[in-house]
Amino acid sequence: MNNNSMNNNFGLHLIIDAQECDRKKLVNNQFIYNLLDKLPNLLSMNKMTLPYVVGWKDKWATIPGISGFVMIAESHISIHTFPEQNYAFIDMFSCKHFDAEMAANFLAKALGSKRIEKKVIERGISFYKLINNPPITV
Repeated sequence: MNNNSMNNNFGLHLIIDAQECDRKKLVNNQFIYNLLDKLPNLLSMNKMTLPYVVGWKDKWATIPGISGFVMIAESHISIHTFPEQNYAFIDMFSCKHFDAEMAANFLAKALGSKRIEKKVIERGISFYKLINNPPITV
């Protein structure tokens, strides 16, 4: 799904549950920052902002996780880590089609994940029709 002309949607939303990750990476703010900083370029996307990364400890947790976000011209990429469970949730939405399989494999390897569950959702099907078949005005 890399060629926009071959798809009848506005963009892809990749959702990843990364399991059995490397805990040291899940608690490392600089690592998550660097990952979010590098990923848009890897996917030929355009960063609008630098990544924003913060630590957060849920009331039921003993180890703070990290939440990070980078705004791209094509939409956004976010990561939320849960180090006690060696787990990360990742969302990537882009109106520019991208290789979701490559992105998922890159993220899994980067996080040291031994198992991922991923979903790719085609978004904006009606929107795509609107922008490619504008109404005729008289």
